[in-house]
Amino acid sequence: MKIILIANPKGGSGKSTLAAHIAGYWAWQGERVMLGDLDRQHSAKRWLALRPDRYPTITGWEVKDGEPAKPPKETTAAVLDSPAGLHGKRLEAALKVSNRILVPVQPAAFDMWASADFFRLLAEEKAVRKGQVEVAVVGMRVNPRTQAAKQLDAFLREFDLPVLTQIRDTQLYVQLQPRGLTLFDLPKPRFERDYAQWAPILNWLK
Repeated sequence: MKIILIANPKGGSGKSTLAAHIAGYWAWQGERVMLGDLDRQHSAKRWLALRPDRYPTITGWEVKDGEPAKPPKETTAAVLDSPAGLHGKRLEAALKVSNRILVPVQPAAFDMWASADFFRLLAEEKAVRKGQVEVAVVGMRVNPRTQAAKQLDAFLREFDLPVLTQIRDTQLYVQLQPRGLTLFDLPKPRFERDYAQWAPILNWLK
């Protein structure tokens, strides 16, 4: 079973956006998908409640605080949307059921500082050290023409982690959220640029 943890200690880094979109993509691929919400704000759970029935099904995954239960046997893929400040026993519990971690990072000083501490924390985790859990990074809400984007590139080069892609700063994702939709629910020809940005993530998930 494929289980991916979306994690970053900084709130507002784009975790729920990534979690919802990965779940949506897998659902379109015919996977039996569960979307787990570890965040007390329950953003992913609220988004899921808004998802129209005519789109591929994504099932909610009820997860106890700090003790992620294994999803039902018929599940083939699962996504865990984690809260800000994930660490200690809660992080260890999430890692026990995950085989991949995707870390979203925005091009802002506060986000990069928090991410640096998180990268060091992950490097100390036994599952990561032994290669049992793969870790990768995604730049979120990035405008490549800005100085902030250049600073993000320089920052991420300091760590021995694969940087899969950069998701552009666009209102598209904001507009999709209250409709319970993802980019993958839209006609591909109209959003080729955004699909192209997601391709490295989807290849990594395979």
